[in-house]
Amino acid sequence: MTEQQNNQWDESVDVLVVGTGNGGLTSALCNKLMGAGDVLIIEKSMKIGGTSATSGGGIWIPCSHYAKQAGAEDTLSEAQEYLDQTLAGEDVPSKLVRSYLENGPRMLKFLHDKTLVRYESLAQYPDYYSTLPGAKQGHRSLEPTPINASELGEDYRKLTYTHHMMRLFGVIHFTQAEAHLLMLKLPGYHKMLRRMIWDYISDIPWRLKSRISRRLCCGSAGIARLYLSIKQVGIPIWFSSPMSRLVEQGGRIVGVEVNRDGRLTRIQTRKAVVLAAGGFEKNQKMRDQYLPKPTNTEWSAGTTGSTGDAITAGINLGAVTRLMGNAWWCTTLCVPDEPAPRLSIMEKSFPGSCVVNKAGHRFANESQNYMAFQKAQFKAHSDDTPCAPAFHIFDTRFRRNYMAGPLMTKSSKPDWSIPRKWYDMGFVGKASTIAELAVQMGIDPKGLATTIEKMNRFAVTGIDEDFHRGEADYDRYYADPKIKPNPCLASIDEAPFYAMRIEAGDFGTAGGLSTNADAQVLREDGSTIDGLYAIGNCAAAILPTYPGPGSTLGPAMTMGYQAAKKITGYTE
Repeated sequence: MTEQQNNQWDESVDVLVVGTGNGGLTSALCNKLMGAGDVLIIEKSMKIGGTSATSGGGIWIPCSHYAKQAGAEDTLSEAQEYLDQTLAGEDVPSKLVRSYLENGPRMLKFLHDKTLVRYESLAQYPDYYSTLPGAKQGHRSLEPTPINASELGEDYRKLTYTHHMMRLFGVIHFTQAEAHLLMLKLPGYHKMLRRMIWDYISDIPWRLKSRISRRLCCGSAGIARLYLSIKQVGIPIWFSSPMSRLVEQGGRIVGVEVNRDGRLTRIQTRKAVVLAAGGFEKNQKMRDQYLPKPTNTEWSAGTTGSTGDAITAGINLGAVTRLMGNAWWCTTLCVPDEPAPRLSIMEKSFPGSCVVNKAGHRFANESQNYMAFQKAQFKAHSDDTPCAPAFHIFDTRFRRNYMAGPLMTKSSKPDWSIPRKWYDMGFVGKASTIAELAVQMGIDPKGLATTIEKMNRFAVTGIDEDFHRGEADYDRYYADPKIKPNPCLASIDEAPFYAMRIEAGDFGTAGGLSTNADAQVLREDGSTIDGLYAIGNCAAAILPTYPGPGSTLGPAMTMGYQAAKKITGYTE
């Protein structure tokens, strides 16, 4: 393209943000509030929020003002000690980690003081590697304060809702704290359940508008609060407008080309472009190139628009990448005919169940955090000993007492209501004996029988001799306190027996463009690409081991804030 063509623009703004997840909306908001001038957001899809909206919405930020107000005792030194342990050996610059710890709380306070963004500190959600020095039992993770969709007016129709697995009966949103109560049927859950159902059915005016509850929680609540704040300060959003190319001139990014409603539109950027367009989890070619095997876009719970566009655009301009072999690993449930995979987080942690490979053997502690579990799965997997797919095994007692993905509990989804297709496709199995179940699912019967015998013995002693399940604080978060001596271990001996297939999935990729502490994109020699910033999943992760709940969105928002400070020259 000639220089003359480079200077022909259809639009001109100070700052252009690509993507409408937590990171992108935070950066746009901060840029506007810090005096950037004209800010424009472009979004590839027809709705706002991306994977941020479908997620649990949590953010992991130690020492927030919310935690301090709740009386939490924590220091940045303790958080640093914890991250030194969890990130040891990872390709993450120490300056980036330190900057994140220092600026995360500042970002939250800035948004709290100047916008409608609100969070609640989770007192009882422990760090994921809770046995390590510096770990805390709670108050490092926060979740969005619920908000009514009606606050958005008719723009509620542009909102991406939280994943259907985080909605009761597919329609009633619940918070992470409420999910914990519901899943384990802890004291008070009956009263809370009745209230949620009554609030839903009695809200006749909203039922005339939508099947989905008015009250938003988790990821959609976080996005709704950011969206409301964006609307308040007047930042426009172009929907159905994917970025097709970054425009470089004299070594600086001066604009972007956008395919808006099928027409090429050239936008000049006087100050900066902030890439916040997600990872590459829905790009099979990139998965095959970078991620460990087996890998499949169909197993990923990420949004369909996450095809690595921003990462590829940066690479084409000479940007360096880091951590491209990493993802936010989490086993998934690919339920026939559902629109997206479910994350298998809680159910495999509940007592009275275990997860096995085709040989019928366990390969990891099922109650540990989902990231560590799947890393152990990949480590154990080989052509000779395949561990993907894996199978969640449980009995009738488990089915009666705990929710298991789309199977729910036996009272809410009786066996007769389980679709025949689920059995035919090998997603679920049911049999009167363990041996029959194994044959039905293609698992070695002898191996599975041996594993179940061991699990039943462990349930009596309370000691998992193979993988130490139930010894860490995090293990016991999704455990049943009524079960003794180990709340994570109960016998698997009441027929009929069940199996549910789980895949080696994820909810996004964690590798991307390498950035500095101001979110500026770096070249191979360490210099910055002028005018270009990257945050969220299109940037290389700051917390790739997932040290606590919200280790993706916390850094995305913080780096969005950091980018805005650098772009505008704002000082605190």
